[in-house]
Amino acid sequence: MELTIVVVVVVVALTFDYTNGFHDAANAIATSVSTRALTPRIALAMAAVMNFVGAFLGQEIANTVASVITIPDPETTSAAVHGLVIVLAGLLGAIAWNLITWYFGLPSSSSHALIGGLVGAALAGGATVKWDVIVQKVVIPMIASPLFGFAAAFVLMVAIMWIFRRSNPGRTNRGFRVAQTLSAAAMALGHGLQDAQKTMGVIFLALVTGGFYAQSDGLPLWVIFSAAAAISLGTYAGGWRIMRTLGRRIIDLDPPRGFASETVAAGVLYTTAFAFEAPISTTHTITSAVMGAGATKRFSAVRWGVAKSIIMAWILTFPMAGLVGAAGYGIAHVVFEVAP
Repeated sequence: MELTIVVVVVVVALTFDYTNGFHDAANAIATSVSTRALTPRIALAMAAVMNFVGAFLGQEIANTVASVITIPDPETTSAAVHGLVIVLAGLLGAIAWNLITWYFGLPSSSSHALIGGLVGAALAGGATVKWDVIVQKVVIPMIASPLFGFAAAFVLMVAIMWIFRRSNPGRTNRGFRVAQTLSAAAMALGHGLQDAQKTMGVIFLALVTGGFYAQSDGLPLWVIFSAAAAISLGTYAGGWRIMRTLGRRIIDLDPPRGFASETVAAGVLYTTAFAFEAPISTTHTITSAVMGAGATKRFSAVRWGVAKSIIMAWILTFPMAGLVGAAGYGIAHVVFEVAP
């Protein structure tokens, strides 16, 4: 029974990773596509490759995600199955919220959907939630990273406008279209670094819960490779609904603003991953950076009505994914005949 549920959890986790890829494909390439710096297919292929590479750059985020809930060491088969059902229910909650927001074209956070789903399932199943980790590694970065992304992109764009104030606009735009190839690649690399590791963390949590690995063991290579491959394939499939929202509906971007947005967002992803080991939302970061760079035209240039609906999706993600995770646990513990 344990092996069967572990296999199911791994398959569902990789399915989540795939939905994360197509849900968040827009994060890396929407600005480059909307400014015509890259064609959609070239942009998607580049993002998929960089996502795959980024997944191998570290394990800090995976360790953080694996530590947000604590499932007691399984002393019996039923206890191990119960712990695995909690992990499975959390994943289902995250997938459900990803699909809902993808359908409506809202760039919500797959990261917070995953953690919210795990927390909801853990609370329903009687597992321990590490609230200190949630606050320090999730909640504070969730608030700080979009604010910093907005401010930093605004400042960088002001600097670009001042530096190139006497340049030929056409030549400047052509130059920034070339530069966007690099900034989009950096953003895609950061997305792989952040988001593929979150799935690795969940798979490792399931393997430890099932008794196949110890918490002190390192991540198996097959876990890293499979997570990297799943998110890359999802990215190449593309999230066109969200791409339209991020690339056009918030503001009509030009190449310099696209470059500023991607550069700032990529910098935030690397800093939070390596310096703080915080699983932040790539969606929140790039969206706020787009708003910040766009606001340098004038604040009214940003379509704040669209931004408001996006922010509401951000706020709802953690609790809604948690509710779905709790409901998923309620169904799963009946199906697998387990109890706390």
